[in-house]
Amino acid sequence: MDSDSELQMRRRRRRSTQREDQPVLGMENLPYEIVVDIISRLPFSSLVQFRYVCRAWRNLAQDQHNLESLDHFRNSNTADENSYLCLIFHCDYPIRNHLCFVDYPFHHCGKEAQIVRKIQTPFSGLMPEFDVVGSCNGLLCLSDSLYNDALYIYNPFTRDYRELPKSIQFPNQEVIYGFGFHPITKEYKVVKIVYYRNAHRGSWHRFRVYRPQSEVQVLTLGSSNWRSIGKTSHYLHHWPAQVLVNGRLHWVTWRRRYHPGRKLISFDLGDEQFREVPKPEADGLNRWDYHLLVVRGCLAAVFYCSFGKLEMWVMKEYGVKEAWVKELNIASHVPKALKQDVDRSWKISKIAIRGRYVRVLCVLGSGQILLEYKSRALVLYDPNGGNFQDLVFQGMPKWFQTVVHLGRLNQIQTLANM
Repeated sequence: MDSDSELQMRRRRRRSTQREDQPVLGMENLPYEIVVDIISRLPFSSLVQFRYVCRAWRNLAQDQHNLESLDHFRNSNTADENSYLCLIFHCDYPIRNHLCFVDYPFHHCGKEAQIVRKIQTPFSGLMPEFDVVGSCNGLLCLSDSLYNDALYIYNPFTRDYRELPKSIQFPNQEVIYGFGFHPITKEYKVVKIVYYRNAHRGSWHRFRVYRPQSEVQVLTLGSSNWRSIGKTSHYLHHWPAQVLVNGRLHWVTWRRRYHPGRKLISFDLGDEQFREVPKPEADGLNRWDYHLLVVRGCLAAVFYCSFGKLEMWVMKEYGVKEAWVKELNIASHVPKALKQDVDRSWKISKIAIRGRYVRVLCVLGSGQILLEYKSRALVLYDPNGGNFQDLVFQGMPKWFQTVVHLGRLNQIQTLANM
């Protein structure tokens, strides 16, 4: 019996040795150019899974230089500049905070409509309530909305994340965060702007009249310490979220009594200085209702006009007041989702309370305008024909904040050591 078992073991070893000696066929043996061409045709969420096809593809996905080459190839060989784009929905109703997404291009008709898929957040137990600070080069910055003490940098598709060091806390504080990348210094930075008051003061709405104290702190990704860079005289509004253009973060200021206009303020991630950015010089545009976005790499502002109409202005040359150009008018529109009755329980949603306006999210490569209506509906607007098209996906949440996200396979550890 022993001799028979030994004979079987030898045969198994011989077969395994023969398999190892045989040339590899299939995916492992494809030329690099063909692999890259295959990858360039995939939607981003499918691109994430290519690392599981075989060992060679996994090694390709783990090399940062290869990932940069793939990005360059895809951008230069794809007609649509939004080929990496996806929409991430931040939801806090009817359950606790969570993220979900849909890929671009959008398929939203009948049975072929895309399914909204959930994004796992590995740290949700440690930070159940959060805000999305911003999206940059495939990374999300998430902040603790309960205690303002925890921050995470997270790649939602590779599930790579890093908790950032804690910073100094102040009594009765209100915090504005910013997150971005500077193309010259090649550094990722998080900015924390703290407004705080003495305990005997009144509510925040009342206290803004009395000029709160402030503290500005900066953390470079890869560093273990926050740096204090002083104070700011600008009172920035945290909603809508920041906008990153040319290594500068942008916000609008709070509306102040006797000052109807809201200033446009930038923070340069290179020299770490605040500056006021000129707004368009046109009749009626000193009103305070407007929000910011990026259009073809340029800073843009959307102003709210009478009867639900919008005007979009683009700064063709950054920092030059005369470079503001009005690109288009968007007529009033009421999506079908807004005509439906709403359960009163929505009042528990922080996103629903914030989302009282219409937001222009981005201009797609096709020239269509993507809009979010009061955190309840997505709409495509064709500026050529003036037509509106409601976007409806399977499993779409009732209330959401939309984040326009350009997916990347970036590894946080590698980026922190740049």
